[in-house]
Amino acid sequence: MLKGCERLGATAFPFGAGVPGQTLMAVQWARELRPSAFYGTPSYALHFAETARREGIDPRALGFRTLLFSGEPGAGIPATKRLIEDTFGGVCIDMGSMAEMTPWMSNGECRFRLGMHLWQDIVYTEVCDPRTWDRVPYGEEGTPVYTHLERTSQPMIRLVSGDRARWTDAPCPCGRTYPRLPDGLYGRIDDMFIVRGENIYPSAIEDTLRAIEGFGGEFRVIVSRRETMDELLVRAEYAATHADAPAREALRATMRERLRARLGVHPIVELVPQGALPRTEFKARRVIDDRNLYGSLRRGETPGDGEP
Repeated sequence: MLKGCERLGATAFPFGAGVPGQTLMAVQWARELRPSAFYGTPSYALHFAETARREGIDPRALGFRTLLFSGEPGAGIPATKRLIEDTFGGVCIDMGSMAEMTPWMSNGECRFRLGMHLWQDIVYTEVCDPRTWDRVPYGEEGTPVYTHLERTSQPMIRLVSGDRARWTDAPCPCGRTYPRLPDGLYGRIDDMFIVRGENIYPSAIEDTLRAIEGFGGEFRVIVSRRETMDELLVRAEYAATHADAPAREALRATMRERLRARLGVHPIVELVPQGALPRTEFKARRVIDDRNLYGSLRRGETPGDGEP
C-alpha cells in the first residue's frame, strides 16, 4: 500500500495500530494534515471516529474523501457501508483479496461501487464450492480461489481464501468486463455456526444491528447450551439517546424481532451502554461459542481437560 501511494505521487502517513496512543496521535495528524484518503479495516475506521469524537472532533471535519477498506468483512455490508459514509462524509470503497496476493490489491470497486472487480489478468480468480472445489456458476456463492499470473518470488496456485462471496459476470456501467463480487467479501466459510438448525453468519447480525436507530456501535455474540438446547445471546450497545428504561426496552424489542426475522431463531438480546464493549484496532472477533465448554462440564471435566 505504501509503495502504491508513492507511485501515485501521494504522501502517506502510516501508523502502527495497536501501539498505545497511536490512534489518538493519528487523529491529531489527520486534523492537522487533512489527508484526502484513509485505508484500514472497517472496524478500525469506526474506532478511529469514536476516538476523534472523544477529542471533540467531528470525523467529517477531517476531510476524508475516499475511504478504502480490506482485511475483514464490513465495507461490503450495506449497513456498515452507509455508517462509514455517514460518519466521515466520504466514499466507502471495498477492496482486497489476501495478503498472499500482494503487492497487488487484485479485487476492488470502481466508481460505480457495484461490487469488487476481479482483475483476472493479474491474479486469476475462481469462486468455488468449499466442499468439492469445483468452480460454481456465476450468480452462486462460494469461496474465492486465487492464482498468481505474474508474481515469481512466491507464486500461489489455486490458493483457497476461505472468504464467502457471490460472483457475477453481469455488465458494469464502467465498461470493465472482469467478473465482480457484487456483495464483496461478506464473511468466512468457517465463521458460520448453527443454532437450532439455522445457519447463522456474523455479517448478517452486523448488517441488522447497524440498520437500527439507537444501536451503540459494537456487539458480541455468545452461543451457549442449556440442557439440550442451543441459545443465541446478542450483547449489543445502546446509544446515549436510548439510555432511559422505556427507550432501551423498545430498542431491545426491535433488535430481537429484526434478528429473529433475519436469522430464523429467537435470540436473547442484552443491552449494555455505549462504550462498554472493547473496540479493536485489528480484525474484529465478535463471536464466542461456549457449547464445547458446556459439554465438558456435563462430562465432569474442568476447563482445559482433554484434547488441546
